[in-house]
Amino acid sequence: MKINDDQTRYNITEEACQISNFKTSRIFFLCLISILLCAVITNVIHVNVFHPVSYISSTMRSSSSHHPSISASSSCDSTIVKATKMAICLVGGARRFELTGPSIVKHVLQENPNADLFLHGPLDQNAYKFFLLKTAPRIAAVRIFDPHRIAETKMQLRVLSSGDSPNGTQGLLQYFNLVEGCLGLISAHESRHNFTYEWIVRTRVDGYWSAPLDTSAFQLNGYLVPAGSRFGGLNDRLGIGDRATSAVALSRLSVLPVLAAIGHQNLNSESAFKAQLAATHVRAKEATLPFCTLSDRHYMYPPGRFGVPVAAIDGGGRLSGAKCRPCEAVCTGKCVEKVWRLLDKGWGWLERSEGSLGLCNATGPWEEGWEKVFDRAAGEKAAAERRKVEAVDLAGCERELEGLKKKANLWDAPAPAEICRLGLVDSVL
Repeated sequence: MKINDDQTRYNITEEACQISNFKTSRIFFLCLISILLCAVITNVIHVNVFHPVSYISSTMRSSSSHHPSISASSSCDSTIVKATKMAICLVGGARRFELTGPSIVKHVLQENPNADLFLHGPLDQNAYKFFLLKTAPRIAAVRIFDPHRIAETKMQLRVLSSGDSPNGTQGLLQYFNLVEGCLGLISAHESRHNFTYEWIVRTRVDGYWSAPLDTSAFQLNGYLVPAGSRFGGLNDRLGIGDRATSAVALSRLSVLPVLAAIGHQNLNSESAFKAQLAATHVRAKEATLPFCTLSDRHYMYPPGRFGVPVAAIDGGGRLSGAKCRPCEAVCTGKCVEKVWRLLDKGWGWLERSEGSLGLCNATGPWEEGWEKVFDRAAGEKAAAERRKVEAVDLAGCERELEGLKKKANLWDAPAPAEICRLGLVDSVL
């Protein structure tokens, strides 16, 4: 992949995408840096050799050269967004990537063909499915790593709550490490090629997109997150921001000492994220977005006030990262209205939008015949990709992953043969 900084980059003028109150934000971030420098961070394992404090400092210095001030509440013009330097970072494990991957390629990556893709995921029996990203327009870096346990400090155990995480505090730390790892990959790529991204999009590999990521999601003067599914804080299943706000919003591990110093305790992922943005004076902006989070987890049905509604994948609409699965909806129309009246708006509630929303009974595993439901909702091309992953053999897998490796500017992962063997041979022994 060749980098051409001058040909495709717009000189963003005072009339378009610019950052307001730079002097004020610079003073604040210098204060934040001082706090972080004083914090003693012990026993935290980072996959990347990366230092968010110096990164934020350099981000603020570079911002002054190409981000003057902007008006408060508008989004960037679509032409300008697509022409600026953008990084899209995907994080997480590929458990159902044969279903979500094609939708991400179509509605996120191909909608932003000048954006650079960064992948940060764990090495497991599903990692071979990442070969579906081979058709992405531009691939900057692929990091597939062997995850190790992160030592849990007393401070982390005090700040974080294990109650809502299926893997406890360790699961939260692993997720935060995945998210913060995006910054290491992006920063290294910028250093190698001597430029700075204007926008960073961070989302998860388990997101199923039913429509394109529209440029209206690129909001000025804040950090955009999906509406609903707040669980006591802010929905953290996607984030979009300029370079400076993204540097702060993605530092999920490094900010924990700051939250501890303020006195926060027993935070889940969403409430920790809300506290993080509040502590760093980053304004969160909510918007409805056309994706849902494909989940195998079981949830009570019907959901109570603090329950988790699971949407049928074929209902359409803008689910903003809410949990979903391919199912024949058991609750539609007036039934959905009844459920919505019970849901707490600060918890599992999600913003209603266009589409005929249906709810699944997710108390058990996916229903028999879910493949037909998915194929009907996703379309023939996505169905063909699903079947391709199901039918791939070892040789075909290696060939596909070699294609991904060849296209990536950086490949920080085991050999394709090793990844394929782990998923197609070792997992069935």
